[in-house]
Amino acid sequence: MSDSPAEGSARLLVQCPDRPGIVASVSDYLYRHGANILQGDQHSTDGENPQFFMRIEYDLDGLSTPAEEVAAGFGAAVASKFNMQWRVSYSADRPRIAILCTREPNCVLDLLWRARTEELEADIAMVISNREILRPLAERFNVPFEHLPVTRETKVEQEKAMLDLLRGRVDLVVLARYMQILTPMFLGEYPQKVINIHHSFLPAFAGADPYGQAEERGVKIIGATAHYATAELDAGPIIEQDVVRVTHRNARTDLMRLGREVERMVLARAVRWHIEDRVLVYDNKTVVFH
Repeated sequence: MSDSPAEGSARLLVQCPDRPGIVASVSDYLYRHGANILQGDQHSTDGENPQFFMRIEYDLDGLSTPAEEVAAGFGAAVASKFNMQWRVSYSADRPRIAILCTREPNCVLDLLWRARTEELEADIAMVISNREILRPLAERFNVPFEHLPVTRETKVEQEKAMLDLLRGRVDLVVLARYMQILTPMFLGEYPQKVINIHHSFLPAFAGADPYGQAEERGVKIIGATAHYATAELDAGPIIEQDVVRVTHRNARTDLMRLGREVERMVLARAVRWHIEDRVLVYDNKTVVFH
């Protein structure tokens, strides 16, 4: 994060129990510091314990107080009154992403290309794989490639080696068809910062070989799901999903081809929304401000 950002915008994310006065208090605080609000989104849940979610983006140009002081003062001035979970980030900061993969190139190539062309405002810091097959792809984009083979017996050591590579170097880990289940040890170091792409419309066809399962069931739509990885396989908070229609004429190879197209789009959207601070997690669900 920049020490004293002066250009671009800031993003304030808020999550707290719902009650009157939240929007007014947040808006008034920003107004008193000269902040011009560029975009504001909010959502409230129903039920016995309603929750409030907000994302506000404000311009840093014209602030009467340095940006880091505005952010630091928000806690005492507003957040403490409403029992808020909150954070501030800046558009000038480029998140650093690590891609974990095995042998499927489609999502890896797509993310590398989007980062190269600035469609994703982030830097791909490294590609880590348990196989060597995708090394030429990473090197084509001048991205460091790390080969860390894994077996059932060496899984703990392999994950420790990955964490040694990642600590302090990346802000987000993307599982681009990484065909390994991460342990709670690994996930505990990156809570809600590991995004997985699963090649089915969850919760249908979780686990291995979803295209085979889809063919056996004769489904009429197939899809892909991007979600935050948790200790429970394919059960983390869902960020984005999409589908494509299929028919009885589509063989398994057709399902895989069509599915790969959906996977790329779904994963790219989820990564972009995460790095733009558009995702808030609550009760194993997400609020996504598009």
